[in-house]
Amino acid sequence: MSASDIRSKFCFVVFISLLLAGCAQEATPAKTVPREGNWGIYSLDISTGDVKLVYSPPGELYSSALRLNSAGDKLMFSQKVGGDTDEYTEIFTIGTDGTGLQRVTDNSFWDLYPAWSPDGKSIAFLSKREKDLDIYIMDSDGGNVKKLHDSGDNDADIDWVGDKIVFTSGFSIWSMDADGTNPEKITAAVDAGKWGKANLPVGDYDPRLSFDSKSVVFERLENPDTAHGSYNLFVINSDGTGERRLTSNGYSQGLASWSHSSDKLVYVVAAIGEVGKYDIYMIGADGTDNKDVTPGYFPPDFLCHSPIFSKDDSKIFFIGQWWV
Repeated sequence: MSASDIRSKFCFVVFISLLLAGCAQEATPAKTVPREGNWGIYSLDISTGDVKLVYSPPGELYSSALRLNSAGDKLMFSQKVGGDTDEYTEIFTIGTDGTGLQRVTDNSFWDLYPAWSPDGKSIAFLSKREKDLDIYIMDSDGGNVKKLHDSGDNDADIDWVGDKIVFTSGFSIWSMDADGTNPEKITAAVDAGKWGKANLPVGDYDPRLSFDSKSVVFERLENPDTAHGSYNLFVINSDGTGERRLTSNGYSQGLASWSHSSDKLVYVVAAIGEVGKYDIYMIGADGTDNKDVTPGYFPPDFLCHSPIFSKDDSKIFFIGQWWV
């Protein structure tokens, strides 16, 4: 065989290989985010980047609290039903596979930010039934509602692990026993309550307890003189000692949640400077390996809220919003 014949045969083989590779690429459909309405609860596979739609309501989902029960098979959230104002916000549960939707509350009050008890038999939640938001507790079917704590001002951002409940009040993080007794302030930001251009003043918000109840992650608004607020993530021991900083970038970021292995946190970056993001980030519990884990195929008008880990930490559940 001549050199020219060998060259021609080689070029033919390369051509066929490239053609087959191109056909294989064309046969693989591009990943997309499934959509039914403007809001949805989604699951994101961390290793593959695949996303699935778990539930899409006819109305608006409350974007700041999505919760997984201790068994890892049921999600809890708030959504608006029958109207657009706060009093139409009700609490629901649904299986992580999208089945078994159940309405827990049905009233004319603003009910939001639910948190499971460790055994799944009770739910702590926020409700505006008097002059401001207070912490209430009820059975998991919505019965036996009673007030658990009233600080005299708005209470917010509750989480429940073990025999402790943490929450925000007076721009600080508080802890109390699960029966509502022994409330104790565990953080105190410098200049807490100082207002600026942001929609909140300097302070600490959105505490989440680690699954061993030993640590609390929260975000601190440190510079209110920016449109979106300059927040950073912190971790503190649940007794109020050992505060340590995780981030120093001042993004508009927060609503961090722990992995069940307690070595990672997932959270949302809503804005970097003046640029809106609403991306999902992950960071080590020691502040290392901070990275954006939002798949590149997510469109810019798809906003991510309230990410939480699945029971085995292989997936992230989150609330998705299509910006209209």
